Amino acid sequence: MASKSHVTVPCPSHPTVNVAKIIKAALEEDAGDLGDVTTLATIPESTQAVATFTAKNDGVLAGLGVADDVLAAVDPSVQVEWRARDGDRVVPGQTLGVLRGSARSILVAERVMLNFMQRMSGIATATAAMVSALDGLPTKVLETRKTAPGLRLLDKWAVLIGGGTNHRMGLYDMMMIKDNHIAAAGGIRAAVQRAEDYIRDQGLGSSMSIEVETSDLAEVDEVVEILRATRAAPHLRRVMLDNMARRDPNMEGGVDVTLLAEAVGRIGDLAETEASGNVTLSSIRTIAATGVTYVSVGALTHSVTALDISLNIETK
Repeated sequence: MASKSHVTVPCPSHPTVNVAKIIKAALEEDAGDLGDVTTLATIPESTQAVATFTAKNDGVLAGLGVADDVLAAVDPSVQVEWRARDGDRVVPGQTLGVLRGSARSILVAERVMLNFMQRMSGIATATAAMVSALDGLPTKVLETRKTAPGLRLLDKWAVLIGGGTNHRMGLYDMMMIKDNHIAAAGGIRAAVQRAEDYIRDQGLGSSMSIEVETSDLAEVDEVVEILRATRAAPHLRRVMLDNMARRDPNMEGGVDVTLLAEAVGRIGDLAETEASGNVTLSSIRTIAATGVTYVSVGALTHSVTALDISLNIETK
């Protein structure tokens, strides 16, 4: 089996979705019911080709493992020689890899490979910039569930490749009590109590944790009271501090973190803290300096700027 040393970070897990399913859907979407009619019409079946992946922008490379699996699904006989690895910083003009094999197969796989690689590399690049901005601080960078439908597994994989940390994968692996849950449940205390009852009744035990969203100091104080009550909420392990860093162009990083810092201080070591809202590359260090455990950044996956990568073919 060929070395996979170019895949530096394993794909995160999901109970019902995997990379093979995502690739199958992408190839079927592209092929429709007739296949690649242009390639079938214009390229003789016997034509062999060499194709080169080239970086067109500066950035962090990601998605090589997905490209491997696309090629394997289309035509396992196509050989790939990668000249870079996931997580590498690349520059314009750099050769990333070379394909050798059936011209038809390379053309069928081309766009699907590039779509995945460009999106994942864009996410990894943005994540790496955020992580770099926190150099020397213990705060970790998270993405959110604001991912492209059907591509969450790959979006979150790209965050890991970029040096970030994954938030919950979906609705099933962590309880996040947000403002709408609180409103519908009749308050924070009621929502937390029902969440704890559900965990007990369903036998979820240590496999489930609870995060509660707060938006002001009154809500923070209410959560702190719950955390201090003996055995009141054994699974409540994180508090989200939503939009407590306020936009202020006159402040360092363009945000006023006075409220956020006060909230972090009140929670202390009772729970992990997560800052969310108003996070940009220029503001993230100021936000993290308040001592929050995590900073979550929806833009990492909902506003992706793809890394430009080309694939140019030459026939033998």
